[in-house]
Amino acid sequence: MRHAPGAGYRMAQMDAATPRTPDNFFRATRYIGCATTPRACPADDGAEVVFAGRSNAGKSSAINAICDRRNLARTSKTPGRTRALHFFEVAPGLRIVDLPGYGYARVAAGLRQDWAAWITRYFETRRSLRGAVIVMDARRPLTAQDEQAVDYLRELPLHILLTKSDKLKRAEADAVLRDVQSALASAGISVQTFSTLKKHGLEEARVKLAGWLGGG
Repeated sequence: MRHAPGAGYRMAQMDAATPRTPDNFFRATRYIGCATTPRACPADDGAEVVFAGRSNAGKSSAINAICDRRNLARTSKTPGRTRALHFFEVAPGLRIVDLPGYGYARVAAGLRQDWAAWITRYFETRRSLRGAVIVMDARRPLTAQDEQAVDYLRELPLHILLTKSDKLKRAEADAVLRDVQSALASAGISVQTFSTLKKHGLEEARVKLAGWLGGG
């Protein structure tokens, strides 16, 4: 899955007017569209990072917080609302991708199968993929669906965001972090706690993503 950065990526680095740091790297991020078929995806050049997670785990809120943009990615209290790949351009040739949430059953079986087939094709053929962020609710981490996602995406560099950590006491959040780190230690997967409400973990997440996209 991992390939050398393409021309779009190199141009983005050469054309930067001012040096970027993890703190400001994402602030010019803009929404560039969605895709429900492979042909509708942006050109497969440069570098992109995907966000995956259970429905309502906080993927869209995490993207908004990392990019310091309140309404960049749409959030919804209705599980399963995201039914396409949504693309956000950090800089020319550099993208964040919001995947449909998994683990929500109130969708027609045939539609779920169609999603699975084309998203599988996306992962198998997308040359610009540099890593994946798996978003897990800190109160319910490593569900069966989360473990399946980790197994499916393990060929990519993976980073786990334990979101909504503000819903737990500090000692509880620290214990969850240790447990998840221990469970994934053999796979070399990085893990952190994260809260969009308290702005906790933003710098750590930005550093990880910027490094994958070439801005670290």
